[in-house]
Parts: sequence; C-alpha cells; structure tokens
Amino acid sequence: MANHSNSTTHPAHVLHHFSSSDQQFDAAKFGMWVFIVTEILFFGGLFVAYIIYRYWYPDLFTMASQHLITMAGAINTMVLIASSVSVAMSIRAAQLNQKKNIIIGLAVTLFFAIVFLGIKSYSWTHEFHQGIYPGKFYAYEGIAHAQAPIFFGLYYVMTGLHVIHVLIGIGLMIWLLKKAIKGDFGSEYYTPIEITGLYWHFVDLIWIFLFPLFYLVA
Repeated sequence: MANHSNSTTHPAHVLHHFSSSDQQFDAAKFGMWVFIVTEILFFGGLFVAYIIYRYWYPDLFTMASQHLITMAGAINTMVLIASSVSVAMSIRAAQLNQKKNIIIGLAVTLFFAIVFLGIKSYSWTHEFHQGIYPGKFYAYEGIAHAQAPIFFGLYYVMTGLHVIHVLIGIGLMIWLLKKAIKGDFGSEYYTPIEITGLYWHFVDLIWIFLFPLFYLVA
C-alpha cells in the first residue's frame, strides 16, 4: 500500500533520481526486502551448522542448554515482541499524521532495545564468570562432555551477531527519533520509519528462533 500522495511538484524528501514519493518508497522497501533475504541466507548457514552439530551431539546440547539463564532469554523474548508492537505503532502513527505518537512509539522501541542489551549483557557476564567462554577459551568444568565448547561457540556466534543487529537497530532508532522530534515525518513521508520497522521485525524474528534453539533444548 502506497503511503505517499502523487504530486506534480517534487517534495523536499524525494531524492532527485526518483520521479515521485511512491517510486522512492517502493524502491526503498524493495531494497530492504532484498537485504532481509541476504540476512536470512547468512543466518540460515549458521542454523544449518546448529542442526548438524545438534544431530551429532544431542546429549551435549541438552546438558549445555541447562546452564544458560532461561528466564533471561524468556524475558528478552517478551521485550523484543513488545518492541515490535511499539515500532508498528509508530508506523501507524505516521500514517495517521500523529507526530507526537511517532516519537512515543520510537522512544518506547529504543527503550526496549536497550533493555534487551542490558539483560543479554547480564547473561553473558554470568556465563563468563563461570568460565563459559567461546572456543579455546572455554574453561567451565560443569559439563561432562569433551565437545561442550562447540555448543557455546555456536551460542556466542549466533547471539553475538544478533546483538550486533540490535545495536544497528538502536542507532537507526536514535536517528529516526531525532528526525521525528524535528517533525520530519508524517502521513506524506514516513519511509525511513517503515523500512527500519521491517528491519526490526526481522531482528525480533531471529531471536524468536534463537531462544528455543539454545535455551529450550531440554
């Protein structure tokens, strides 16, 4: 659904190489979907590696998952779901030209993203304190399995990459919030909010897969 009205003039927010707001919006949305597909392929390779190692070492994955803080993962899942709702609300607010609600929606999403990072940092700190490090640095003696570093190596790589995506999302939310406070967005122009919203939904979806794969194996 187009979110811009056609006009004979060239609005300030339309880049010179686009003939209209609709064309710019469609191009931006298509570009984001292409990016998301490449990200799915990227994470897909890691998910395949997870499946292979879990098939080889089912007992290891069951034992190792019990040494993660499941409650922290569950809370973070709810936090990200709530953030998806708030970013969707900011997009809807833009469509209705409710500029104050755009700011509120983006600010709430930013807050939830920071909460997610805080909880994830707490989890990693707890695991590091036990000696659960990735790869050759693994020093935890609480799991009687020689291949334990494999599980935690996958855990740190996949959750670490997810955290990087969350950090990128936080940067985008801060940028959008600054522009929203200036009044740059409204019913005539909200492409950056919708595109960023698509990205954020993808980030949330990845975590929804990661949570059961690592925390709920048992």
